[in-house]
Amino acid sequence: MDTRTSAINDTAGLLHILRLASPTLPVGAYAYSQGMEHATDQGWLTNEAEAREWMLGLMAHAISRVDVPLFSRLYRACEQQQAEQYHYWNQYLLASRESRELQDEDLHLGNALLQLLSDLGLQQATGLIDQSYTYAAAFSLACVHWRIDLEPAVSAYVWAWLDNQVAAAVKLVPLGQTAGQRILLHCSERISEVVSTGLALDDDDIGFSSAALAIGSAQHEQQYSRLFRS
Repeated sequence: MDTRTSAINDTAGLLHILRLASPTLPVGAYAYSQGMEHATDQGWLTNEAEAREWMLGLMAHAISRVDVPLFSRLYRACEQQQAEQYHYWNQYLLASRESRELQDEDLHLGNALLQLLSDLGLQQATGLIDQSYTYAAAFSLACVHWRIDLEPAVSAYVWAWLDNQVAAAVKLVPLGQTAGQRILLHCSERISEVVSTGLALDDDDIGFSSAALAIGSAQHEQQYSRLFRS
């Protein structure tokens, strides 16, 4: 492959990553805060610094020790056409969600992305619709199909999570747009470290319990007034 062809392929992969990580991707991610709404309602998050530390804590622990390593296993299983492993790690990820809301969110986003991929002509996605597949499972399938390497693929997945959390914080804390961008810039600098940590984990080391997230999400189910679905 000559340099010009390689550059074209890299550009195509970049554009696919940008599309998957875009907040305009029509999967409904904007409707979820992942417990942040309850955290702000209870006064756990009242300013920019507290919102930033909330996200950094989840990135350093839950995202790096659950989402990233399981995304990588879903990606490899899909890449190697190992359907049983793909299903196994999908169920593992779903079981790692610590509240009904978090499970429902993951399944909703996953199914919405599979529907979109099917509509875009990705035939592998069609048979997975309405079969309880997570967002990471659908995201990894798309990345394998478009030949996006694992590290940029999982980095885009983490970025999409972070971007949505910042958007939720801007509305909920509330924060100004500039404060949101400061958080996004600061936290995005940790994505490489989060990804490296997660990709290095052995199977037996996968897992983390985020007590505040679990409590906030579970209590959000009964919260009197809500803007978000989680």
